Amino acid sequence: MQDDPVSPETAVDEFLETRAPEVSDATIQNLRYRLKQFRLWADDVGLEDMRELNGKQCEQFKLTRSSSGLAPITMRHHMRTFRQFVRWCGVVGYCDKSLHELVRVPSVKKADRRRDDALSYERANRIKSYLNELEYCTRQHIIFGILWHTGMRTGSARALDVDDIEYANDGTMYLRVRHRPGTDTPLKLGSEGERNVTIGDPELASAIDDWIQHKRPSVEDEYGRDPLLATEEGRVSTSTLRIDVYRATQPCMIDDCPHGQDPEECDHVGYVEPGGCPSAVGPHAIRRSAITATLNEGVPKEIVSERVNVNVDTLTEHYDVRSEEQARTTRQQYIDDLRF
Repeated sequence: MQDDPVSPETAVDEFLETRAPEVSDATIQNLRYRLKQFRLWADDVGLEDMRELNGKQCEQFKLTRSSSGLAPITMRHHMRTFRQFVRWCGVVGYCDKSLHELVRVPSVKKADRRRDDALSYERANRIKSYLNELEYCTRQHIIFGILWHTGMRTGSARALDVDDIEYANDGTMYLRVRHRPGTDTPLKLGSEGERNVTIGDPELASAIDDWIQHKRPSVEDEYGRDPLLATEEGRVSTSTLRIDVYRATQPCMIDDCPHGQDPEECDHVGYVEPGGCPSAVGPHAIRRSAITATLNEGVPKEIVSERVNVNVDTLTEHYDVRSEEQARTTRQQYIDDLRF
């Protein structure tokens, strides 16, 4: 180990600076948040020098995080990040080189690796109908429509420009998803995430056309690009996009409140605090549910994998929430459709 003391704050900052060129901005944000918990813990216990970190303290940190009520899969992610950080610290001489071997990452049952929030096919179609009839061609309508129809990631949708709308020879609309990190729209998997995604829903294609022609704010982003999903200030932010999804999925928009609240008095309605509604879901739940719906329609996993840009193993483990019987029925229907 090196002779001079190194504070946890300095070590974390240097670790993030080292990882920044290798991973996406979203990953760095996740790493920063997880390691912020270590920094806070270090302040609480008086750890001022990384050279003093030992196996017992690593276990104490783990127990502290575990007692904070984290979900099993979240706890696993936090401890994996912590172990990566400790391994890096050992490599650069900030702590014992083998200390990371004492950081125990909890195992997680397969059932706990999936998030519980989801959107049923029936509810999604009711939301589509509501938006198409009463919120037609609003940004909220376009965002929900694209996310549900394509199953794409939030970052991919945010990266779209008006010029990324293309048409095949038969008139079918498709979206060109491109990795452009130099102008603030990287894709999670970099250039490997680039692909063309068909908009096979004529109503959605018409709404996108009308959005561009009549409703989309006539703005450029700071790089001179014309973002498809825009506000009056420019390209829609990730947080604004997420809030639009929460608003669209609030159940009281299409039905009575399942929690017995008066919509006129509820703090979660509309523009006040849409993310707080227990029944509203975020963009990742839309992606997960859309993938499940596509699989239920009998589309082979290999095709779904290419469309939503996730490998088949990950798709099976984290996104395919069908029961064994649902999967069997879908396979059988697909086989029957192939028979002459």
